[in-house]
Amino acid sequence: MGILSWIIVGLIAGWLAGLVVKGGGFGCVGDIIVGVVGGLLGGWIASSFFHMGDPMSGINFESIVVAFIGAVILIIILRLISGRRV
Repeated sequence: MGILSWIIVGLIAGWLAGLVVKGGGFGCVGDIIVGVVGGLLGGWIASSFFHMGDPMSGINFESIVVAFIGAVILIIILRLISGRRV
């Protein structure tokens, strides 16, 4: 997946995760970073535990869902570490 695809999927996933997890997002750039890192985390979880072949394969629904789940997990972990309420 190209860098532009990662940024687009990360933007969508980070924005959605910021909406779902209460307490607000991390701003536009922060949401993109959380979405991209969440995509990496979600892709690793999907391939390691659920044996999905290529969970992050471009700008499609599956990639956005995987990145969204990873971003939500990442936001929860970041808020637990920083002491902010989830």
